[in-house]
Order: sequence, then C-alpha cells, then structure tokens
Amino acid sequence: MPRPIYPGINNDPSGAMHSTGKMIRDAWVFGILPETEDCSGWTEQRLEGLHAEVANAWEPYGHLPSQLPTELREKHARIFKEALEFAKTKGWSADDALKDDH
Repeated sequence: MPRPIYPGINNDPSGAMHSTGKMIRDAWVFGILPETEDCSGWTEQRLEGLHAEVANAWEPYGHLPSQLPTELREKHARIFKEALEFAKTKGWSADDALKDDH
C-alpha cells in the first residue's frame, strides 16, 4: 500500500487551513524550513518529524504567539495573514470551518 504523500501547502485543495498547514507555517516562522519549502511530496513520517521539531521550537514560548519575541511575532502575523488570504482564494471560509467542528 503506497504511503500518503502531502501535495504541498501551495497545492493543498483546502488552502492548508488544518494542522499540517499550521505546522508548516510554524516551521517557517522558526526558520526550521525556508518559506519556499511547501513540503510537496513529503510522507506522513517526514511530516511527523517536522511536527516534533516545531513543537520543540514552541516550547519556550508556551505555544503562544503572544509570547514570541517581537521579530518572530511579526513574522508569525505576516505568514498567517498571507495564509488566510491564500485559503480564501481556494474557497476556505472561517464560518464553514467552524460548522465542520460541530
């Protein structure tokens, strides 16, 4: 059975507004990955390894953007603002996402 392959944050049909997309964007914030890396073709195992690195990077800040140093907080805000704009072009809606949670 073939392993699932991630299509990449830029090719994600949902606009990557899910935990994998958030993790990749967090990796950009912390410089774990360059912002040009969209993780296209990555296996689930490789993404899990990235998740561990991102979790470790967040640890000193309590996983709260408000606790990041100014430079990282501003980078986080920019990356996530761009992500919201991109997701909307893919048809993502915050209201619809909230409905899916219920």
